[in-house]
Amino acid sequence: MLIAPAGFENVDPLVPTLTVFAFLTSTLSGFTGLGGGTILIAVFFAMGLKPVEAVPLFAAVQLVSNTSRTVAYVAHVQWRGSGWFALVAVPATFLLAPFAAGVDVDLVRLILAGLILVSLLPTRDGAAPFPPRASFIVAGLLNGGLGMFVGATGPFTGRLFLRPEWSRETTIATLAFTQVLGHGLRVLAYGAVGYSAFARPGLLLPLCAAAILGTGAGRLLNRHISGERFTGLFKAVLLLLSVKLVYDSSRGFGWI
Repeated sequence: MLIAPAGFENVDPLVPTLTVFAFLTSTLSGFTGLGGGTILIAVFFAMGLKPVEAVPLFAAVQLVSNTSRTVAYVAHVQWRGSGWFALVAVPATFLLAPFAAGVDVDLVRLILAGLILVSLLPTRDGAAPFPPRASFIVAGLLNGGLGMFVGATGPFTGRLFLRPEWSRETTIATLAFTQVLGHGLRVLAYGAVGYSAFARPGLLLPLCAAAILGTGAGRLLNRHISGERFTGLFKAVLLLLSVKLVYDSSRGFGWI
């Protein structure tokens, strides 16, 4: 049996692994604008956290990460679109909060894996599935709806912010700000039904610090390195995580 070094007996055993992932995924999001949160919540579920543990904790970390990213890109935020997003996300989040405790973790893993796989399907460059206002309203509905149970909303809302008329900075900034709204709402909603994001401060604080440092690292990479270099690796990681989630959920359902 492993014995913790003196002074570290009470350290949450998830801290080292999740802190590293929090830094790396925040770096990825700061660099590309999306994707990092999807990997992080998938890691949370893959390491055995239940939705009522994973989602509020993840929301608090992403709130910090996306706030730092919003500050870094605040001049590029598309405020009108963010307003339409909030108009739908606020009521959707609080209406669904009472049902959070009853959700099946294996079902959540399976849904998240499916969303990840769908997000990896190729699309036409610059394709926008809806006009701007409709895109923001749909994003708000999905964020406040499915986001309450799977945590990460990038796989199914990210494409709605890939507007061909926007610069890369506008996409990163607006997506970050709407994620601040979405994750902040989830922290409040879960707290209102008895699941505080601050229940494990020994894990939350290192993750938040790693997220802030990762945002700075991503901002630096954004200035010096082409995003295409990381596309293949990013997709491979998502694919592996989705396979792990499908496997875990299949075992939970007794399919294998």
